[in-house]
Amino acid sequence: MNAELKTKIEQLIKSHKLFLFMKGTPDDPQCGFSWKVVDILRGLGAAFGSFDILSDEEMRQAVKEYSNWPTYPQLYVNGKLVGGCDIVTEMAETGELKKFWG
Repeated sequence: MNAELKTKIEQLIKSHKLFLFMKGTPDDPQCGFSWKVVDILRGLGAAFGSFDILSDEEMRQAVKEYSNWPTYPQLYVNGKLVGGCDIVTEMAETGELKKFWG
């Protein structure tokens, strides 16, 4: 991965306390897993940033390499990867996810 892509990824994940790399947008998720994570975050009242990885194939591949995580969505909290849909769902159910904001 080139330095420019790495810098762009780091700027994105640090732009919000919670940042989601997803398929589609929060208003129009393009897969069930992305829809579920957006639904969880909105249901908890969480403010979050997002990036549609379907809009940029180079970024899509670079984020996988950066995170060492092969699938989407990917949720970052305070600049660190938390995980994908299953992990976010579990953290929401246990109340652990809510501790990361407000």
